[in-house]
Amino acid sequence: METVREQWTDERLDDLKDEVSALRGEMRDEFRAIRSEMQEEFRAVRSEMKEEFRAVRDEMKEEFRAVRTELRGEFRSVRHDMQAGFDSLHRTMIQFGGVLIAALIGLIATQLWIASQL
Repeated sequence: METVREQWTDERLDDLKDEVSALRGEMRDEFRAIRSEMQEEFRAVRSEMKEEFRAVRDEMKEEFRAVRTELRGEFRSVRHDMQAGFDSLHRTMIQFGGVLIAALIGLIATQLWIASQL
């Protein structure tokens, strides 16, 4: 039985070399085509992502604007309510102070009258 090595002739080796070279060329072309196709796909995905992120950013900006506007209105309302409460408290304190002063004056007058009667 002949060994495998004895069956390979120079001519067969040259044919194998040519087939391998052709296969390498074909693989190189296919890989180049795949690379090109992948680059196009990645570009398309990047572009789509940029558009989506831009849309999300715009939507978020609009929502934040609406929230800020709403909060400003709420803060104005709270500030107005607090001011009204402070004004009312101030009036009440002035009235209460007036009553206290009148009571003190009455008490002092009563004490002076009593002292003068003795």
